[in-house]
Amino acid sequence: MMRKTIHYVSIAVFMIAVLSIGMPAIFSSSPIYYAGSFSTYKVEDGLPDLWKALSFRGKKDTAYRLDEIDGKVVIKAESDRSASGLIRRVDIDPQEYPILKWYWRVENILENGDVTEKSGDDYPARIYVTFDYDISNLSWWNRTRLRAIRTFYGDVPTRAINYLWESKAEIETVVPNPYTDLVMMIVVESGEANLGTWVEHERNIYEDYIEIYGEEPPAINSIAVMTDTDDTGESAVAYYGDIKFIRKDTIAHD
Repeated sequence: MMRKTIHYVSIAVFMIAVLSIGMPAIFSSSPIYYAGSFSTYKVEDGLPDLWKALSFRGKKDTAYRLDEIDGKVVIKAESDRSASGLIRRVDIDPQEYPILKWYWRVENILENGDVTEKSGDDYPARIYVTFDYDISNLSWWNRTRLRAIRTFYGDVPTRAINYLWESKAEIETVVPNPYTDLVMMIVVESGEANLGTWVEHERNIYEDYIEIYGEEPPAINSIAVMTDTDDTGESAVAYYGDIKFIRKDTIAHD
């Protein structure tokens, strides 16, 4: 049983420009959809065109660039009291493509990171998945509250799951935002045990969504990465490898 604990403000800020990015089609004949095929690039190519930078008002930007480490071309994120991210719009049926698979590497955790506190709402690495959930399906109170938040933060998602590398919380902790339970975080890595090494994760987004929200998921409309340290005033370095969605009837061989 997942323990429920969390916080939301940075998710709200993160999604300001989500609707401004083009949405590519997904073909059901493809066994694997590469949302982030960073390893196919050369460092000198620069960031992939479909991945767009998000900067937040009053916040210093985290630096993102392609880098080669251990023979892999990946996204390198360097955060110094900063908060910004990279986002890509997609259109994916999570029932058909339920598996999200990625690998990442973190060089340090945050001493004051704490998923239960606003002051500790920083993470060396995290992956966002947002869903195209119709606001009309929300209660009147949640619609009113969400519209108020959007007045300040832009297109805040009506449904999102955030997979993160946390400092102290137990793996599989699920954190509902104290302002709204529409957006949830799941701790998939925690602490220092795997610092400086590549860690691969595989999540069944379809099952995660149903367990969290208790209903069938709508289409996935964006995937994003973010390394931020603005609340703790610390710094972090992380690397993001390829990010892919796998069709339910596919056995993937990497």
